[in-house]
Amino acid sequence: MNSLPLLTIITVLPVIGAAISLFTRRHSRGVAQVTGILCLLLSLVIWIQLPRDGSIGLNELHHWVPSLGVQYHLGVDALGALMLILSALVSLMAIDAAHRVHHEPGLFFALVLLLEAGLFGTFTALNFFHWFIFWELSLIPAFFLIKLWGGPRRGPAATQFFVYTMVGSVALLLSFLAIYHATGSMDFINLAELAAKGYLQHQVLASLGPVMMWLTIGVLAGFAVKVPLAPFHTWLPAAYSEAPSPVTMLLTGGMSKMGVYGLIRIALPLFGPQIAAIRTPLLILAVLTIVMGAWAAAAQKDLKRVFAYSSVNHLGYCLLGIFAIAVHTGANVSDSASQAAALNGVILQMFNHGLTAAAIFWFISMIQFRSGGLRGIDTFGGLRMPAPVFAGLMGIALFSSLGLPGLNGFVGEFLIFRGVFPLSWQAAAVSVLGLLVTAAVILTVILKVFTGPVPERWASFPDLHGGERLGIAPVIGLMFLLGLLPQIVIERVNPTVQYLLAHWRF
Repeated sequence: MNSLPLLTIITVLPVIGAAISLFTRRHSRGVAQVTGILCLLLSLVIWIQLPRDGSIGLNELHHWVPSLGVQYHLGVDALGALMLILSALVSLMAIDAAHRVHHEPGLFFALVLLLEAGLFGTFTALNFFHWFIFWELSLIPAFFLIKLWGGPRRGPAATQFFVYTMVGSVALLLSFLAIYHATGSMDFINLAELAAKGYLQHQVLASLGPVMMWLTIGVLAGFAVKVPLAPFHTWLPAAYSEAPSPVTMLLTGGMSKMGVYGLIRIALPLFGPQIAAIRTPLLILAVLTIVMGAWAAAAQKDLKRVFAYSSVNHLGYCLLGIFAIAVHTGANVSDSASQAAALNGVILQMFNHGLTAAAIFWFISMIQFRSGGLRGIDTFGGLRMPAPVFAGLMGIALFSSLGLPGLNGFVGEFLIFRGVFPLSWQAAAVSVLGLLVTAAVILTVILKVFTGPVPERWASFPDLHGGERLGIAPVIGLMFLLGLLPQIVIERVNPTVQYLLAHWRF
């Protein structure tokens, strides 16, 4: 127990900020910025206070509804704390990028802060009842942000997003209700201990019969929609392209990580043997997500849709690493090292993709503002001449997404492939095609948007002004820092990875 409930404070803080923003129309963005800065600082404090052995720390445990096995149970390890930092950082970036929101700004920033609270609650809750409240809470503000401030087809996009994620949530809920019926527990830590000893499967079998695999599929479906995993990804391009760019930053930088986090925190600890049993089809779906996401991105002409499909591709690497490690290693030290490398890579990829993808959509919003809403790849050309700083900084973010060594995007992907090749060389080999196609896509964007002759209409394309440079500079600096010194994160993440792998049963 902790004398100061930091995890509760960081979750409640955005809710308080949302309430204030809602009633301070003229100063709502300032309130949101202050709230975002406080949340980011608090997330860094939480990171510093993590246990060094990789276990879950900063625990807060209170009985809520004991008769139903419901507890107010919070806690984080390096995985959860890193996601708190990412959520706080991306939320602050989105708030900064939303300075041109003039229609109901109080409501807009209140919804953004409520979404941030939903992310924080998802990454800290350790009881399913409590966790599921925040899992669903994040859906509601995201729906209204798309529906009220989105593009011309925002209605269908918001509805499709809501229906897909709600169906996934229902599957997840039904599976956990069955688990609770069999065990009388909703606590993730307790259920993981039962699974590690082999008791969870026996209790489900004795109570409900041979349904463990169906429960596994229900849980996987809930997380697959959120990531998303092909073929559950079709809601994403419409939602990303129709949402206002600050909201797209939250969707790709924060909400998509909820699904990957759920696979690591819930699916693998509780359903490891079942996931190992269907590992091959899951790996096939992960490879399809990577390769098809890259090829779909190559076929797009709209910048937001290009990077919407690119996000599918990049998150596919996380899925590849997660499904590849679901294999019984026994005393094979080489396989154990490969599992650790892959899982370290997945966690780093979660953070690095969230940072880089949010930055790219931020740059796209700047292009839209300067061009009157245009974002076609073939619409521009030669922008590096009138806007060299803009071209240079966006180029860094694009090369990070490409996976250029020296930038943050390289490290996670390298570790994933380093771990996956010994565990499933076939899946890794085919997935390399995704890397090649992604490189071609991003280089094409750079060539068509920033190089060549400058069309007359873009001869006076404005470069970044001082405020924009000040806002984006720390993000670009962080890309270099994590690319050149990834050990500042890996040194804290690796003990958690070792702790998780030691307590999982495949």
